[in-house]
Amino acid sequence: MTPSSRPPSTGGPPVCHPGAESGQRWTFGFTDGLTAEIHTRGARLHGLWVPDRHGTPADVVLAPRDPAQTGTAARYFGATVGRYANRIARGRFSLDGTPYQLTTQENGHCLHGGTDGFDTRLWEAESVHTPEWTGVLLHLRSPDGDQGFPGNLDVTVSCLIGRDDELSFSYAAVTDAATPVNLTNHAYFNLEGEGAGDVLDHELTVDATHYTPVDGDLIPRGDHRPVSGTAFDLRRPLRIAEAQARPGAGGGYDHNFVLRPHRDEPLRRAAVLHAPATGRRMEVLTTEPGLQVYTAGQFDGSVLGKSGTRYRKGAGIALETQHFPDSPNRPGDPSPVLRPGQEYRSRTVLRFRTGA
Repeated sequence: MTPSSRPPSTGGPPVCHPGAESGQRWTFGFTDGLTAEIHTRGARLHGLWVPDRHGTPADVVLAPRDPAQTGTAARYFGATVGRYANRIARGRFSLDGTPYQLTTQENGHCLHGGTDGFDTRLWEAESVHTPEWTGVLLHLRSPDGDQGFPGNLDVTVSCLIGRDDELSFSYAAVTDAATPVNLTNHAYFNLEGEGAGDVLDHELTVDATHYTPVDGDLIPRGDHRPVSGTAFDLRRPLRIAEAQARPGAGGGYDHNFVLRPHRDEPLRRAAVLHAPATGRRMEVLTTEPGLQVYTAGQFDGSVLGKSGTRYRKGAGIALETQHFPDSPNRPGDPSPVLRPGQEYRSRTVLRFRTGA
């Protein structure tokens, strides 16, 4: 299968392509709709084929050629990250009066669950198929003390495609001791197609009235601030090139946005990404309170993509639905703590449409 070709999808059950120690590859979808490829190493979205305004599909997810490549700059591409997505300052927090020290990497902080996070693990998988939905369930057990986190944690992630051109990620977890949990998918998207260049001409909308200012290590500095009058006001569609060129954006985004409160629906709209060149439009809906927007400002060409293209600055954009960074240390933020007898639940839906 070439990087741009579309895996066969007839609306039948997901197809498993067994691997060796590197894991399994699963493909699933519906004819004339979406088709996804999930790899069990890191429970990662390795490919997603979406039709354009003419009905021609293209893979819109950035990924290295080898989906099991986890020890390089590509380790988070498309992966399920946890036990805690984003950063925890100095890898330290206290819970119920007990201090904990996590493994650290980036500038001495804990990023995306630590040095050996969920993105490096081999998940168990099984297929799910109904007339309206098709996909896979992925399972992982994280033992007590994993990367310094307390409690045995059992995690399930369902990745499903519906006939209505939606890809959903649903997360569930239970624990036997109180622990912070914050799970998300770390896919990078280019709606013109993987390897097609950059996303600077994409239009981005983020439904957030506030954002989280950060220091030089991307750790929150204090209270949430209104986006009004700042480079972080993305409440109306704006070309990414234009948005991140505004004073205060620093030439790119790697920031948490505080989403508008829930109304009557359990899912809130977090963002809309639109590629005028292809007509592809991706709407992000979530139960989570925050959205990390990263416009790949640190890509330097060191990652070779599926199409043979080296990913450079702005090659894709990550829209990570989540709790806020460092919230185990910030009592004013929504609590990420899961306790025995509770069930962690989170859901994010990517809804695809085409138009002008």
